[in-house]
Amino acid sequence: MLETAKRIAVLTGAGISAESGIPTFRGAGGLWKNFRPEELATPEAFERDPATVWEWYLWRRELIAKAEPNRGHRALAELEERTPDFALITQNVDALHDRAGSRRILKVHGDIWTNRCQRCARETETLSGERPPRCGCGGFLRPGVVWFGEELPRAVWQEAERAAGRAEVMLVVGTSAQVYPAAGLVPYARQNGAMVIEINLEPTAVSNSVDLHLWGPSGEILPQII
Repeated sequence: MLETAKRIAVLTGAGISAESGIPTFRGAGGLWKNFRPEELATPEAFERDPATVWEWYLWRRELIAKAEPNRGHRALAELEERTPDFALITQNVDALHDRAGSRRILKVHGDIWTNRCQRCARETETLSGERPPRCGCGGFLRPGVVWFGEELPRAVWQEAERAAGRAEVMLVVGTSAQVYPAAGLVPYARQNGAMVIEINLEPTAVSNSVDLHLWGPSGEILPQII
């Protein structure tokens, strides 16, 4: 199927990055200074205590900066080069897919390396020494990620839906399939005729609705099949 398909979509989650040493959002050891991630990744938390939320994201950026793309990331970049109509839909914000060479990436949960003004929404790379830094308009800068309770970036999401709907094959890699609406792309692709292949260490919420399971690390399985 992968050899003949002209239209392929891939959905990746935290599992593929965990193989590069980045802790999963909900996994063991997910606490930071007695905070759960769900307590920090919200607009309300930033409004209440912007310094603590910013410090948490600085810590996450330091972890990510030490990580390298693994063989699974690189295999997907290779698959993109061979596929005329390809979309890599990722729930990850770490940019390891970019560093592996992927180009057609739809980041439905944003990018941790961007900074966006909470007040005027302008993105900037220039940071002051404050924690959190401020925009030229005076508003606080926040990471350019989607927090709990926020809408996904509309244009990116619409393109992700189109890619899933037209795919002949969809690979579902390293995602727990618990976070919606991204997890809904899996049954949507299958309803529109895609062969859905799940690659994960263990069964997930969508395992009963896919065509094929491949159990194991994506860094081992993806290079073998691609």
